[in-house]
Amino acid sequence: MTTSKDKTFVLSGDIGGTKTNLGLFVKGIKRPVAKVIETFASQNAPDLEHIIRQFLEIHPMPVTHACFGIAGPVIKGKSKTTNLPWSISEDRIKKTFDFNHVRLVNDLTATAMAIPLLNKDELYPLNQAASIKEQNLALIAPGTGLGKAMLIYQNGRYLPVPSEGGHADFAPNNEAEMKLWRYLYQHYGHVSIERVVSGSGLVNIYYWLNDSGRFKEPDWLKQKRKQTDPAKAITEAALASKDPGCIEALNMFVSILGAVAGNLALTGVTTGGVYLGGGIPPKILSKLTEGIFMEAFTNKGRFKSFLEKIPVKVVLNDKAALIGAAYCAMMVK
Repeated sequence: MTTSKDKTFVLSGDIGGTKTNLGLFVKGIKRPVAKVIETFASQNAPDLEHIIRQFLEIHPMPVTHACFGIAGPVIKGKSKTTNLPWSISEDRIKKTFDFNHVRLVNDLTATAMAIPLLNKDELYPLNQAASIKEQNLALIAPGTGLGKAMLIYQNGRYLPVPSEGGHADFAPNNEAEMKLWRYLYQHYGHVSIERVVSGSGLVNIYYWLNDSGRFKEPDWLKQKRKQTDPAKAITEAALASKDPGCIEALNMFVSILGAVAGNLALTGVTTGGVYLGGGIPPKILSKLTEGIFMEAFTNKGRFKSFLEKIPVKVVLNDKAALIGAAYCAMMVK
């Protein structure tokens, strides 16, 4: 690695469908410490190399080790991003920038690696269950898309397990959700969980409620949806109790998110805790604390009491993926 003023710098990246965060980190006492972080609009760039080049022009520090969390599957050092027309390669980045080492990991893997490093004030508990050390952890992160990951505790350390579980089938739990599934099936064919539990998923739920005739959209909201991000407009109207259709859509979104999180907890037996990452949970924290989420999370029949003992926390640090990717880069000798 490259040393400057007795500090070793690594380049860390969190590559999402909406934005790309890049940062320079140094090794800290307990976890990597950010020296500089920049945010770029992903959709304005033709590829990741373009953004890295911009970043290094702004911050011309010599860097030899890098790790990037990618919103998409990573197979043998390559990734085709799910919500961007990018093809990313470890070897290509390594050659382009003459780095010694480059690693690509799934963005949820990067975030998951940061979870054991986070402080208490960077997490918001949704229940009173006590955290248990040295047990499996789960991460679910709704944002532009829906990501999932797990940390399996083995031989004294956590091993990150990547997942593309957001693209697994959406499983309705009641009559309303069955009607929603049929509506989405007519539009998309395969109905993944991400079609419901993501920014666009919230909009899908809202459209279904409107098209069902249950609610009449006010003109001011229709105008606001056209002027800004529709998911943001719906969320703000719901949290401010300005529109019953938006309230119903967000309630349904939170309930389905809770059910999906409970399924992940059962799949990985994540008695160490379930963590909600991504851009959406911190923005709807007041709604998550109302009880809708936890009711759906624990509504698993005979395993209700089991799930009630699992701590559930919202990740408040929106740079967790960068911290995890930096940690990953620093693990390379």
